[in-house]
Amino acid sequence: MRYFAELAYNGANYFGWQNQPRQVSVQQTLEDALSTILNTSIAVTGCGRTDTGVHAKQYFLHFDFEGEWPRGFLSRINKYLPPDIAIYRFIQVPEGAHARFDATHRAYEYHIDFRKNPFAKGTRLFYPHGQHLEHGALQEAASLLLQYEAFLPFCKTHSDAKTMRCDLRRAEWAFAPDGQAAVFHIAADRFLRGMVRLIVGMCLNVGRGKLPLQDVRQAMEQQVRLPKSLSVPPDGLYLTDIRYPYI
Repeated sequence: MRYFAELAYNGANYFGWQNQPRQVSVQQTLEDALSTILNTSIAVTGCGRTDTGVHAKQYFLHFDFEGEWPRGFLSRINKYLPPDIAIYRFIQVPEGAHARFDATHRAYEYHIDFRKNPFAKGTRLFYPHGQHLEHGALQEAASLLLQYEAFLPFCKTHSDAKTMRCDLRRAEWAFAPDGQAAVFHIAADRFLRGMVRLIVGMCLNVGRGKLPLQDVRQAMEQQVRLPKSLSVPPDGLYLTDIRYPYI
């Protein structure tokens, strides 16, 4: 039988989702827990490969298991897992259902504080130049991206992606009433490696007047790298919404 698990995790203490030699990953932590509680070797496949330090408010994985659920399985697995990973539910799905390839929608948020917050370490970006940002320019830079279907300027080099095309459905900024924080919202059918962090960096450069919007437009038209690119740290990035036709 194939099962999906819906979960969330704080990625601050992990070297990303994917298993890596001699590093602690979210995937390995979950596989160890599931294998222990189910008393058999379990391999999981995730809906995406979040980078080191990136978080997920909603995440799905799938795995196969041919046995009976232990009594109180959900409670037991959550007790076994560390405090920064939580599983919310298990869902039986059709054979062949795939957590990564079947997802039709993905959304991210990037959280920024413009005032230093000692309680936000590892979960938000502290950006001390908020007073120099032009909010209108940030929105204009984000909205510009909705006009395009290919995003090579916002893909990390040496990517193995077969296409740069993404169906971008949302790209906008929301600012706190006191002006001391902001959240960038973005959604698409798929994302390229490092795409969201590069887009946030581009918006910040445009908002500070370091990068003309015309240069962004030209890079998108020609599908070339930006003359000045910035990949923001992973701290403020959250995967927030994954959708499937059968869930």
